Amino acid sequence: MMEKLLNQWLWSQEFWLPPTITWHDIDNGTTGGNHQPLPCDLLVALPLALGFIAVRFAFERVVALPLSRKLGVFDRVQVRVLPNPKLEAFYMQRKKHFTQSELMGLEKHCGLTMRQIQNWLRLRRNQDKPSNTKKFCEASWRFVFYLIAFTAGLTFLIDTAWFWHYRECWRGYPKQPVADSHYWYYILELSFYWSLLLCVSVDVKRKDFKEQIIHHIATISLISFSYCANFVRVGTVVMLLHDSSDFLLESAKMFNYAGWKKTCDSLFVVFAVVFLGTRLIVFPCRVLYSTFVESLDFFKPFPGYYLFNGLLLVLQALHIFWAYLILRMLYKFIFLGKVEKDERSDDESDVEEEGEDSGMEGECCWEQSKGTLNSKLGSLADNCVLNNLTHQRRNMNSRLPKAR
Repeated sequence: MMEKLLNQWLWSQEFWLPPTITWHDIDNGTTGGNHQPLPCDLLVALPLALGFIAVRFAFERVVALPLSRKLGVFDRVQVRVLPNPKLEAFYMQRKKHFTQSELMGLEKHCGLTMRQIQNWLRLRRNQDKPSNTKKFCEASWRFVFYLIAFTAGLTFLIDTAWFWHYRECWRGYPKQPVADSHYWYYILELSFYWSLLLCVSVDVKRKDFKEQIIHHIATISLISFSYCANFVRVGTVVMLLHDSSDFLLESAKMFNYAGWKKTCDSLFVVFAVVFLGTRLIVFPCRVLYSTFVESLDFFKPFPGYYLFNGLLLVLQALHIFWAYLILRMLYKFIFLGKVEKDERSDDESDVEEEGEDSGMEGECCWEQSKGTLNSKLGSLADNCVLNNLTHQRRNMNSRLPKAR
């Protein structure tokens, strides 16, 4: 009874397969390969994701950490704040988002001035910023995986017909066999993205944190669905296009954290060219055109066809968002002569300037800055007047002997 319900609702052939095609047809027609795409195969990805996390933990400590020291990765020394339970509880509850009225309430309960509270909160937030070593280790792990995945994927696909002619992705669909190499390429990519999603809460948080979550969920959904619907051929092409630029980005980050600016800038320019070429030209003009238009020459549209293309459009929207950030960085590189920082850089990695308010609203920041500015201007004016008077008196005293 349970199997019947699953086949009727979850694995409905009207949703997953083109019209007139049934699961029985695929069972009898998929020959010539070692694997027939089955939804139960995706369950292997979950234990493999946990294995990726364990391997990453060992890699970062055994390989990435010593490598960071050899490359000269420097960690900024953070000033630790004095323990204050009330301020600590307030900080853990509100983090960056607090108002002037809340700070005034703390001023009464803690016995500290407004300035002291602001300095404490600023230093406390600096303590939570990730070190360059941590960011280097994360980037090096992703670099190793993306490089291996790209090399393996290119080796597996370069001899296939659909790698050169995307129209071949649909010939014989959905009765297409899956080779062992393509099966493992699919499962390992899915496992890796599951591991990234599971570790997102402990990884360095970046400015595009929400976009990264959407990207991981869309990628996992796309890989899972494309495997169940046997869109494996076009799916391998999509994964290879993504891996071709990802390892270049991670290598640029590694050299950036190590302080190798020229190497970082060169790698970033190469990454930008590959990213813009693959994700703004090849992906929409070749892959999306094939999935939207060329595929209809081999089957009639069905619900799975629309879901698959919808997920691809989500990826393309993220590509456009990241391309905008990359073009901003290229503009800085061309007109300023260097890549100042990653537009997708860590949200908490920028060093705050001394005297920066770490969370007050705009009005509070303006009032405090205005008061400080007025006091400094006043003292500066007084000093200028005193200096002028002193200078005039000295001139008069030096002229008196001459007059005598």
